[in-house]
Amino acid sequence: MGSLLSGVSFKEPTTVEDCDSTWETDSEPEAPGAGTGSAGRGPASPRPALPCPRARRAGTGGPNRTEPNRTEPRRAAVRASGDGAELTAKPKRSFYAARDLYKYRHQYPQNFKDLRYQNDLCNLRFYKNKIPFKPDGVYIEEVLNKWKGDYEKLEHNHTYIQWLFPLREQGLNFYAKELTTYEIEEFKKTKEAIRRFLLAYKMMLEFFGIKLIDKTGNVARAANWQERFQHLNESQHNYLRITRILKSLGELGYESFKSPLVKFILQEALVEDTIPNIKQSALEYFVYTIRDRRERRKLLRFAQQHYTPSEHFIWGPPRRQKSEGSKASKKPASPVSIPNSHISKHKKPKEPKNTSASGSSAGKITEERKVEFTKNGEENDQDEQEVNCDAVRQNNSEKNSDTDTSQLSKSEEINDNSDRKEDASYSKKDDENMNNDSSLNCSRIILVICSCIYLYYI
Repeated sequence: MGSLLSGVSFKEPTTVEDCDSTWETDSEPEAPGAGTGSAGRGPASPRPALPCPRARRAGTGGPNRTEPNRTEPRRAAVRASGDGAELTAKPKRSFYAARDLYKYRHQYPQNFKDLRYQNDLCNLRFYKNKIPFKPDGVYIEEVLNKWKGDYEKLEHNHTYIQWLFPLREQGLNFYAKELTTYEIEEFKKTKEAIRRFLLAYKMMLEFFGIKLIDKTGNVARAANWQERFQHLNESQHNYLRITRILKSLGELGYESFKSPLVKFILQEALVEDTIPNIKQSALEYFVYTIRDRRERRKLLRFAQQHYTPSEHFIWGPPRRQKSEGSKASKKPASPVSIPNSHISKHKKPKEPKNTSASGSSAGKITEERKVEFTKNGEENDQDEQEVNCDAVRQNNSEKNSDTDTSQLSKSEEINDNSDRKEDASYSKKDDENMNNDSSLNCSRIILVICSCIYLYYI
């Protein structure tokens, strides 16, 4: 078995999207009114009159935690001054929560501890009333009979919950042992253990203000619901306990009990507003303990219809991008009709029938206009002549400047050539001098060597 497990490769999820497969195979159309807030709701049910909840206790969720390394997300609420309206910050998905519940739904892959504790069966023996839970030393029968209804003890004791609802993961009570697959199978076969397990579930539901009404897992408000809902709305560490209870139901054969309980909590939190502080944990944790995707989708659609503000709902299906293939083609702009205000030059306007006096006056006006046109024409001719003269002058000046620049460039080229010739002559002289010097030095060296040889032989 060990060799088989070691050969199985498991890819650790790295994002929330990797952990959440709720909407992967969803082919259902969007529910009408989903994501529109109160627009998709039916008639609102009357809300019960609850006493105003007290301020949250400082430090809840800190030392009272019952699971390791988990920080329950808190709702950031700000009371606006004046009207008392509540402004909530947009929530964010928790990667730790998504990864934790992904491993739970996939039967804890790479859990190699499962092989080492197959013969221990501490959880089963506890439920058979053979051993007490540690470190308190209390048996299951005493818990079910004497602790039931003792809400102070159930609230402040934090070691019994890991024994009443065991999991295949370690809790804060290190005396409690993890479940194994072998122990789970043996637990389901033991009627005595199953009977006590259901009694423990009923006891905790009553502690939360809820009662189990049938064998299918349906729940309703208990007789003491008002007091217990107020307490549940304030004590956030109990949300961790609910998560553990839901997980344990699924491990020990009661997966069908989870969906009714989560639906009831969402109804009370989102519709009835009796436990509003629990809605973040319900959507981030409780829903995702359910292994069936279809059940999760039903619960999330129900929550989306009643969640406010609707734009802050982040657990719905991903938005589908619309295809851009159906873009409307641009129509060519129609030519603008030109009004018939322009009269053709070849057509003469119709002359109205007037008296002789009007005809003579019109003739005078036309003669005056002709004189003005001739004057304007002469002035225009003079202006054109002046402009042409200026243009000729500018052209001449440009030509002169071009000749000057050409002459300057030629003179510069001549000077450069002369400088180059001088440099070449100087370089030739320098080379000749160097050659002369080198020949003199060689002759001197030869003389010195010859004199040395002569003196040696003498």
